[in-house]
Amino acid sequence: MTDEVPQLKRDGPASAVGLRASHADRDRVVELLQVAAGEGRLTPGELDERLEAALTARTRGDLAALITDLTAASGSAAGSPAPRPKDLVRVECRNSSTKRDGHWLVPHRMEVRVTKGVVTLDFTEAVISQPVLMIDADVSSGRLTLVTKPGIAVDTSDVAADNSSVKVRANRGPEVPVILRIQVSGMVGSGHITARPPRRTIRQWLRRHP
Repeated sequence: MTDEVPQLKRDGPASAVGLRASHADRDRVVELLQVAAGEGRLTPGELDERLEAALTARTRGDLAALITDLTAASGSAAGSPAPRPKDLVRVECRNSSTKRDGHWLVPHRMEVRVTKGVVTLDFTEAVISQPVLMIDADVSSGRLTLVTKPGIAVDTSDVAADNSSVKVRANRGPEVPVILRIQVSGMVGSGHITARPPRRTIRQWLRRHP
């Protein structure tokens, strides 16, 4: 981030706290929350809750309340730049499997080449710092799986499929603002491209089916 966070603190003048938040104000707080999650200072559940609140915040005071317990321990409070995502990340998988999961920083673009292998991109705990991810996929006799969560939308309309399957399964649950749009293009031959929510645990299945 190039803008300093202190302007959002609650200890400023009451008039500043009550000022209406701009899109830029919300974007700065969203980025700070995502970086904090990447550092392990917010759980995935806390991140989801605060992101939703940040994207719907009306005033700077509302935004400040979401970062009060983060800025004191973070270098961002002094205006230091947050980690910047790479412009392009290439993933090549041949006769094997590879996976990106946990708190990985989502780049602007990805080139994914799969030949008789399996690539899984798990976005459930990923650090998202921009609204769009472009994926150029080339899948041959393999599988590309995108594991999503509420707030992530996937578009595969630009994928050419030959004797293959391309499926996007929607996340169940309450509607939340979209924080990342994944645009998948390219081709798949005798393979599969799937976007789906995380698989339910045994405990979740038991709760759903008493």
